[in-house]
Amino acid sequence: MASSALSNLMLAIHEKKTSSLDLYRPLRNYVTFTYSEREAQLIEDDLETLKQLRSDVERVPDPSPSARRDLLISYYKALCLVETRFPISPDQHHVNAVSFLWYDAFKQKQKASQQNIHLEKAAVLFNLGASYSQIALGCDRTTVEGRRQASHAFIGAAGAFAWVRDNESVKAMIGQSSTTVDVRVECVGMLERLMVAQAQECVFENTIAKGSTPGVSAKIASQAGIYYEEALAALIVSPLKDHFEKGWISHVQMKAALFYSEACYRYGMELHEKEEIAEEIARLKSGASRLAEAKKSSRGAPAQLVEAMNKLQANINCNLDRAVKENDRVYLMRVPSPSSLSPLPTFSMVKPMNMAEILDASKEKMFAILVPDNSAKALSRYTEMVDDVIRTQAERLQQASELTRVRLKEMDLPDSILAVDGNSTLPTDLKDDVEAVQISGGPAGLEGELQQLRDLKRVNQELLVQTEELLQKEATEDAQFRSQFGTRWTRPQSSTLTKNLQDRLNRFAANLKQAGESDVKIERSVRENSALMSILDRRPIEAAVPTLAKPMMSLDATEDAIVGNLKQSLRQLENLGAQRAGLEDMLKEMKRKDDILPKLMTSTGSYEDMFRKEMSKYDHICQDISQNIEVQEQLLMQIQAQNEEFSTLFNLEDYKASRENCYKQIQAAISKYREIKENVNEGLKFYVTLQDAITNVKQQCSDFVMTRSIQCREMIEDVQRQMSGLSFQDHRSSGPYPSVHQRTASTSPPPPETQNSSHPHPHPHPHPHPQAPFYMPAEQQPRPGYTIPPYGPPPPYHTPHSQAPPQPYPPQAPQQPYPSWQQGPYYDPQGQQPRPPYTAHNPYPPPHQGGGYYRQ
Repeated sequence: MASSALSNLMLAIHEKKTSSLDLYRPLRNYVTFTYSEREAQLIEDDLETLKQLRSDVERVPDPSPSARRDLLISYYKALCLVETRFPISPDQHHVNAVSFLWYDAFKQKQKASQQNIHLEKAAVLFNLGASYSQIALGCDRTTVEGRRQASHAFIGAAGAFAWVRDNESVKAMIGQSSTTVDVRVECVGMLERLMVAQAQECVFENTIAKGSTPGVSAKIASQAGIYYEEALAALIVSPLKDHFEKGWISHVQMKAALFYSEACYRYGMELHEKEEIAEEIARLKSGASRLAEAKKSSRGAPAQLVEAMNKLQANINCNLDRAVKENDRVYLMRVPSPSSLSPLPTFSMVKPMNMAEILDASKEKMFAILVPDNSAKALSRYTEMVDDVIRTQAERLQQASELTRVRLKEMDLPDSILAVDGNSTLPTDLKDDVEAVQISGGPAGLEGELQQLRDLKRVNQELLVQTEELLQKEATEDAQFRSQFGTRWTRPQSSTLTKNLQDRLNRFAANLKQAGESDVKIERSVRENSALMSILDRRPIEAAVPTLAKPMMSLDATEDAIVGNLKQSLRQLENLGAQRAGLEDMLKEMKRKDDILPKLMTSTGSYEDMFRKEMSKYDHICQDISQNIEVQEQLLMQIQAQNEEFSTLFNLEDYKASRENCYKQIQAAISKYREIKENVNEGLKFYVTLQDAITNVKQQCSDFVMTRSIQCREMIEDVQRQMSGLSFQDHRSSGPYPSVHQRTASTSPPPPETQNSSHPHPHPHPHPHPQAPFYMPAEQQPRPGYTIPPYGPPPPYHTPHSQAPPQPYPPQAPQQPYPSWQQGPYYDPQGQQPRPPYTAHNPYPPPHQGGGYYRQ
């Protein structure tokens, strides 16, 4: 086989050479001048790393081509980061102390020196392609795996040279002196074709080794020959024809002829199997002619390559002789001329490696703290573009969801379809109101609260009776002693001292009476509305809502199909809504992860091109959103048609009317329950407040009775001494009751501020009245509107208005012997009463005005 002679006949590229260069000091000086010394100190480690990478690149000897390749890739990424942060040029405001010097790889006497980082990048990439070619040449191409690895390495070399051609060659010459030929577009383009041709050749060798069909082998060989011919076309013209040695041109020329002839040979074998003898003869003659022409210029070519050509020519001649004989004896076909033949079929198995990901420096952290103004502005603009896309698409999604909600509500869906299955629903606000009622106890719990009202009323009545009995008992005893001792019993009458207390007790009794009337009204309201409110005790409350019944009679029995189709459409609509939510989350997540600052810092091209490329990643989500909205619109139209059919069949209007009546009934029950509940709560607050007030007055009465009892004992003793003829001079000088007088002097009432601070009323009057004396003269009229309590006989201590007021005792000054009850929070001679928080301006209206706490 011809392929066995082709082994190891490949070309590798030598690296370019350079001179030593210090990047550390010039770059640090630039940072200090442009930014600050602090930034310069922060990037010192990165500058050291860059300096070490450049030093390693300068030392070409390296035992491992793979390690050399990795070093060149790392240094190229570092150069990309340097390019966007350190402008290197002759400009005085730029890094103008750095000049890159590189020698030509094929004519090492030629060199180029520029203050242009693109020359450095082009040279590094050239060396990267050279290292890939050396890796390929070092593979064992006698094995299938070795040939596969060699092909992959040649593809990498082609990718590196293609990157130089497309991104660096032109930039290395802009505004600068001419660079070396090896990094110009013509040379690196030729090298890229040469590396692709050698990669295709490795694939061809594996194809032969695997025993592929002649037709497949012919296509692969033909494509390899085309690649070599493209490389040869660049080598034989200026500027490369005088730059490369003749051996290069001869090698590529012979390879192109060899693989063209190999393709003719393989293709002829396939034609022979198809008995297309005439074309086979023409193809074989074309291949033989091409080999003969190439051998004329084979002087100085490697012996292996010449031997491979000779062997292939022998095989072609053998098959050609056989085909001619068969045609002369059997087929007798006319042989076409080579110029009339169509081109050989081809099949490319390789292409240059895409180096964008390999050379991407956006993830590198070197010099990350340095962000030039142009990059920051570009980032801001890109962020605005992304925000505009996110905002526009989010609004579209929200509008689509709102449209769905409105359209479904207009069609009364899905409530009506749920009602068919007995799953009726309530409006959200109405359901919340019902749940609040049920949590608070509901109508069933009102009876317990009414019982609390009754108990509190009874307790207040008992307290009131006990308090009045205290005063009545004290007044009775005082009257008995007054009758017994006559004029010697000189202390004030009880009715004179307890006038204010009795008035307040009368008002409490009147309020209790009115409260009882309110209780009756509440209980009557509960009884009258129990049927209305009973619906609120249904659990769940949806059970009270009527269901949508199927029609009694149906001609075609299509109810189930209609309902099923409508349900399916609603499920599809729900899925679209969930999809929109997912799309919105996806948009937000993409925006969160969308950080192009590293790419901006490594980009050397147009920002507009980068923006278009980066924004394109949002296109598929925008398309999904548009498709979702379009499908939803079609589905809503379908649902509308299905719902009209459903409404007609199930007489939906009558159902809606009955459901609305149910809603109104529930709402009315809630309103009535709240009204009753509010009245009950007001009653409970009233009774609790009144109980505190009565308890306080009761304590004051107890203090009064106790003080009067002490006075009574002392007066009895005094009267008995007078009747026994005893005289106490010290008593005459200070009054008849020194102990009482001393007691009252030591327990004078506190100032008005103290009284007000202990008042339990939730809203005390801002201007309290001064404390009144402990008795009320007859000419002072009581507060109008308050009468004797409605239960029991009038108390004996109630003084008629016509009775003359008794003189206070002792006569020197008004006596204040009751500091305890006089200081109490309910001692209010102006008629102020504790006002419950639920009442209006007049908390205890007089009995003739009616009222109480009940609200209608």
